[in-house]
Amino acid sequence: MTLVIAEAGVNHNGDENLAFQLVDAAYHAGADIVKFQTFKAKNLVTEDAAQAEYQITNTKKQESQLAMLSRLELSYDAHHQLIKHCESLGIEFLSTAFDSESLNFLVNDLGLTRLKIPSGEITNAPLVLEHARTGCDLIVSTGMATLAEIEAVLGIIAFGYTEDKNMSPSTLAFEQAYASDIGQKALKEKVTILHCTTEYPAPMSEINLKAMDTLRRAFELTAGYSDHSEGIAIPIAAVARGATVIEKHFTLDKSMDGPDHKASLDPFELKEMVSAIRRIEIALGSGVKCPTLSEVKNKSVVRKSLVANANIKIGEVFSHENIAIKRPGTGISPSQYWSYLNKQATKAYKAGELISE
Repeated sequence: MTLVIAEAGVNHNGDENLAFQLVDAAYHAGADIVKFQTFKAKNLVTEDAAQAEYQITNTKKQESQLAMLSRLELSYDAHHQLIKHCESLGIEFLSTAFDSESLNFLVNDLGLTRLKIPSGEITNAPLVLEHARTGCDLIVSTGMATLAEIEAVLGIIAFGYTEDKNMSPSTLAFEQAYASDIGQKALKEKVTILHCTTEYPAPMSEINLKAMDTLRRAFELTAGYSDHSEGIAIPIAAVARGATVIEKHFTLDKSMDGPDHKASLDPFELKEMVSAIRRIEIALGSGVKCPTLSEVKNKSVVRKSLVANANIKIGEVFSHENIAIKRPGTGISPSQYWSYLNKQATKAYKAGELISE
């Protein structure tokens, strides 16, 4: 079953009440997980770090990342309240940590056992190593990354999972951990990689869903898709291509101020996406090709049988002229047509009667 992550992200705009409403919307849409972002803006960006183009476009305001992100922080107390609310509803709470302090809080204070490494952090080797050393299951998004960068981050994760914390990290140690049987075993048991196009919204011409298949083959790990496209068609297609995880931004109102609202689904669209994914999962079936229960009853109606095309006397030879192939399919299969030619009829038939010998 596909794990559906409803990405609330920072679409709460720093308002705790909106964050609670986002949890409710994700729950009612049928998502498995609602995910937020945990960070201290001062630990994440410098005072002079510029906004991305999409952030300027979507917020209609040009300012520093620090100013923008400072308004989007959620307090630790709000996190505690949100996870309690999630537990009461039965939906998993997840959040992405963008700095060491936030990671420590998510694991040691909130007790999360699953973590998400975002695309922007996969070259942040120290933070990736900290994630792996928690022992948590990891979902790793790969937007903007090359295959070489993905292999490198998986080496760091393999090292973090399998090596003693007293062992010094190094490129060679990461490579050895990745190449080891125990490292590969840990990756296969605990890591899911997500294909992603890091643009908001992502152009259709740059989605490249087939790259998800490439990731699966290259690293022999379960693969999913983190979607930034408009609408719900692409995540549904990703499930049909075998995605085990779908992550999708959503908001309460696309017209709200903030960097991610316009590239997000509204609650109705989120519910439609989840419903469509569940239907696709059913439609994918087992892969065994055989008549289904509903097909069996139709076989006799739509298939055909050997039929007398004219009155046939006992002893008369069956020929192209006196045998036809017509519905229903309750008689002798047309596959036997040639074996009947030039045989003598052992009984008489009226025109239109099924051959029955």
